[in-house]
Amino acid sequence: MGRPFRRTRAGVKVALHAQERALLARLLDDVQGLLADDAVERGAAPGEQADPQQPSDLDVLAGLEASLSTPPPTDPAVARLLPIGNRDDPDLAAGYRRLTEDGLRERKRAGLERASAALTRPDPVVLDPAETQALLKGMTDVRLVLAERLGLRTDADAEQLHADLARVDDLVDPRMAAAALYDALTWWQEALISTVR
Repeated sequence: MGRPFRRTRAGVKVALHAQERALLARLLDDVQGLLADDAVERGAAPGEQADPQQPSDLDVLAGLEASLSTPPPTDPAVARLLPIGNRDDPDLAAGYRRLTEDGLRERKRAGLERASAALTRPDPVVLDPAETQALLKGMTDVRLVLAERLGLRTDADAEQLHADLARVDDLVDPRMAAAALYDALTWWQEALISTVR
């Protein structure tokens, strides 16, 4: 297996096969979609007003409180992408989420989109520094989502999954197919990190 990334004078050349690039771009797009879908779900149930022409003081206050609060993500994988500001104090955690989550979501989505767009360019794909950083961060986000879906919480969990994968002859089992993706992403990300050092 050749090196998936190479440093050149023009930038980082992506040496993945076209199918691997397409798969990685699709995974980046999927995570971007998760971030967007979860945001829509959280804002999908606004309170109804009795008279839209004349909102009561209580309606105004409720609307202000709703606009100042940001509920936690509904999808555990998305929650893993958006860190909790304080695990011990729910009020501090809510305040941190209110101040940072929307901006973090947008930055992550923009980075995922940038990385995906770069990977889908015609050959040869050479990443500039911003695209390289976007791809590194995007692969981290994809791995976090896969880790959540696979129930990986510790290094021991990941090692056990890797050992289970080594004993499998085919990838018919969806869990093992996801494990293979996680393994490939880990290798690609490590290779990209070593290329840019």
